[in-house]
Amino acid sequence: MKWKLKKFDELSTDELYGILKLRAEVFVVEQNCPYQDLDDKDKCSYHLFLEDGGEVIAVSRIIPENVSYDEMSIGRVVVKKTYRGQGISKTMMKNAIKFIIEELKKDKIRLSGQAYLIDFYSNLGFKKVSDVYLEDGIEHFEFLYEV
Repeated sequence: MKWKLKKFDELSTDELYGILKLRAEVFVVEQNCPYQDLDDKDKCSYHLFLEDGGEVIAVSRIIPENVSYDEMSIGRVVVKKTYRGQGISKTMMKNAIKFIIEELKKDKIRLSGQAYLIDFYSNLGFKKVSDVYLEDGIEHFEFLYEV
């Protein structure tokens, strides 16, 4: 298993299909949350993902400034159910943060995270910067990471 980081137009058809399949599997089916996943932000984002035997098992997208927020953002963070509990999401987030800071030379990252993940994001250095709000019927907070 090896991490891949690609811009949207660098993704193969199979990679894009695997990314969208995993996001639908978790965010729509598993979480029973019908929502519009395809929001055009993928087209301007970097996609950090992990494959196992050609199957996408983890993915996140790194969104440029002034798209979701004034700051860079990380979104659609997901790990396939059968691969959870192995530290993959933590590794993925650390890789995304490192890329944003070291390669893109940015010093702030904002994201919207599900409320039950407060400890996860806090342990990565993010600070909760909003009150709870509903996004697609699920409680979320905004989090900010500053170098």
